[in-house]
Amino acid sequence: MASCLCGSAPCLLCGCCPSSNNSTITRLVFSFFLLMGTFVSVIMILPGMETQLRKIPGFCKGGTSIPGIENQVDCNVIVGYKSVYRMCFAMTCFFFLFCVIMIRVRSSKDPRAAIQNGFWFFKFLILVGITVGAFFIPDGTFHDVWFYFGLVGSFIFIIIQLILLIDFAHSWNKAWVENAENGNKCWFAGLLSFTVLHYALAIAAVVLFYIYYTMPDNCTEHKVFISLNLIFCVIVSIVSILPKIQATQPYSGLLQASIISLYTMYVTWSAMTNNPNRKCNPSLLSLVSNVNTTQPSGGSPTGQVQWWDAQGIVGLIIFLFCTLYASIRSSSNTQVNKLMQTEEGGGSGGEGVVGEDGIRRAVDNEEESVTYNYSFFHFHLCLASLYIMMTLTNWYKPETNTQVMQSTMPAVWVKMSSSWLGLGLYLWTLIAPLIFPDRDFS
Repeated sequence: MASCLCGSAPCLLCGCCPSSNNSTITRLVFSFFLLMGTFVSVIMILPGMETQLRKIPGFCKGGTSIPGIENQVDCNVIVGYKSVYRMCFAMTCFFFLFCVIMIRVRSSKDPRAAIQNGFWFFKFLILVGITVGAFFIPDGTFHDVWFYFGLVGSFIFIIIQLILLIDFAHSWNKAWVENAENGNKCWFAGLLSFTVLHYALAIAAVVLFYIYYTMPDNCTEHKVFISLNLIFCVIVSIVSILPKIQATQPYSGLLQASIISLYTMYVTWSAMTNNPNRKCNPSLLSLVSNVNTTQPSGGSPTGQVQWWDAQGIVGLIIFLFCTLYASIRSSSNTQVNKLMQTEEGGGSGGEGVVGEDGIRRAVDNEEESVTYNYSFFHFHLCLASLYIMMTLTNWYKPETNTQVMQSTMPAVWVKMSSSWLGLGLYLWTLIAPLIFPDRDFS
C-alpha cells in the first residue's frame, strides 16, 4: 500500500480494473479527489452541521460565546456557504497548482509525469493542507470576490459540459448506427426511441416553463429566454439533418441535437430559478404543494435560502456523469478531441505490469506522447470545483455583511449566455466542414 501511494507509478485500482492504462487511472484518481471534496462540501452544507458549528466559541449568534467578544455570524444561513466556499477554494487552488506545473508535458519521460501519475499520498496531504489553510482566510470580502470567480469558472465549465455531452452523443450515435448497418435493425429503433424521448422531454419542459415561469404582464426576460432557446434548438436540429451536413458528417443526426436541446432546456430552467423576482421564480415545492411564494409588496429580501432544489440535484448528476466520462473517454471525434486537448483513444491497454516490488502496476501508454493534455485536464477540474461551489450554493450571492444570501441576475445571464455559446459551438461543429472543406474534420 505504501509503495502504491508514495511511489512514482500508479498501481491498478483493483485486480479486475477495466483499464490498466496509466492515463486512465491517473484521471480517475484525480477525479476521485474532486468527488471527495464535493462529498465533504455536501456534508458541510447540511443543516445538521450548523448545530455542531454553533459550539465554536465566539462564532455563531446564539452559540457559545467568549467574554468580551460579540458573536456576529448568522449560522442559519452563512455557515454552510462559508464551508463550501472555502472547501471549493482549496480544490481550485490544488488543481490550478497542478495545471501550472504540468504545462507542456509531452510524454511520460518528462520528470513531471511521475508527479502526475504517482505520489498520491503526498498529493492528498497537499490538498488537506490547502483546505485547512482556506478555513483561516478572514471573512472580509472573500465570499463576494470568490462569487465572481465562481461565475466566470462556471460559465466556462458549462460549455465544457456541453462539449462532453456532444462527444458522448456522437460516440453513442456512431456505435449504434454501425451496429444497425451490420444487420441488426433493432439499433435503429433504439436510436429513434431515445431521440423521441429527448425531444418529448424538451418540449414538455418548454410548455411547463411558459405555464409556471411566465406571467401575462410580467417575466419578460423569461419569455425571451424560453422563446430564443426554443428557436435555436429547432435551428440546430434542422441543420443537423441537412443533406450537405450529412454528406460531410454521415454520423451527424437528431440524437445529438436532441441531447443538446434537452440540456439547453435544463440550463434555461436553471437560469430562471436564479431570478430574484419570486413572481417569476416559483420554487418546485410551491408548484407541487400550491403554496404562494411571492414576495411582499415591498420587495425586500427575507434572507430565506432554499438549500436543495431540483435544478441543483440535476446539475450535480450531470456534473458527476461528465466528470466520470472525462476521465475514461476514448473518443474518435477529431473536433472534440482538439477542443478537449486529447488524442484519439486506442483501447484499454494491457493487463498491467508486475514490478520488482511485486506490485501490479498500470501500463505506461504515454512513453511516446501523452494521451491527454495534463495541464488542460487540471484546468477542467479547477473549473469543475468552481461549478460545484456555485451549484451547492444555488448560485446565491453573499451580501457584504455575510449574513444574507441573494439570487442575482448576473447568475441568470451567465447561464443563459453559456447556453447560447454552447449552441453556437455545436452549430459550428456541424457547418465547419462545409466552410473549410480543405481541412480534416473527420
